[in-house]
Amino acid sequence: MTDLRGRTAVVTGTAQGIGRAIAERLQDAGAAVRGVDRDEVDLSDTARVEDFFTAVGDVDVLVNCAGGVVGQTHTPVDELTDEAWDAVVRANVVTMRNCTRAAARSMKRRRFGRIVTISSGAGRSVSLTGIQAYTTSKAAQIGFTRQMAHELGPFGITANCIAPGFVLSNPTTQAQWDSYGPDGQRALLERIAVRRTGTPDDIARGVLFFADPDASWVSGQTLSIDGGHSLF
Repeated sequence: MTDLRGRTAVVTGTAQGIGRAIAERLQDAGAAVRGVDRDEVDLSDTARVEDFFTAVGDVDVLVNCAGGVVGQTHTPVDELTDEAWDAVVRANVVTMRNCTRAAARSMKRRRFGRIVTISSGAGRSVSLTGIQAYTTSKAAQIGFTRQMAHELGPFGITANCIAPGFVLSNPTTQAQWDSYGPDGQRALLERIAVRRTGTPDDIARGVLFFADPDASWVSGQTLSIDGGHSLF
């Protein structure tokens, strides 16, 4: 069982769904968890992120879960605006960069850290929603994680990604699921080996593995937690 007693964890995107489940699981493992969501801190604002991490103090575990499609639906690329693209990139990539940069300082000084970023199956394939900036930013998270594993490994810090499949975790994913209708839902489930959609707790269990102090030789990896949807 993962033992995080005496460790401090920061989890972003904890207002609902996956982020909330991750925070609860880490707390159950003994960590002192500081959750944060965009309603509390604009994580794309460098100054506010720096102030937040200064107030938290030393961080042992960082989970970058904040992000998403910021309410967008598919727009053909030839009609896509800069503003729509930038909003999704800020939500997923800029928040990750800001939080990782701030947390890495105390991790490097103390020569221990676990960084876990919640990417998406879209970052390894394509987005079911067709939102170009989303699949691009999720792929960027995977690339950033590999680079952080390389850069921060000498300081005892690991960096890993989780790529969830279809998880019913918030109103956005519920609306997406509903939009498929019975036939579309059935078709999606038939492409998932275990024949069910995911739960936030499925993803949280993967985070516990990466956050474990004993997982010190696992870094730079992207773990698909998708019920066997992506068999590669």
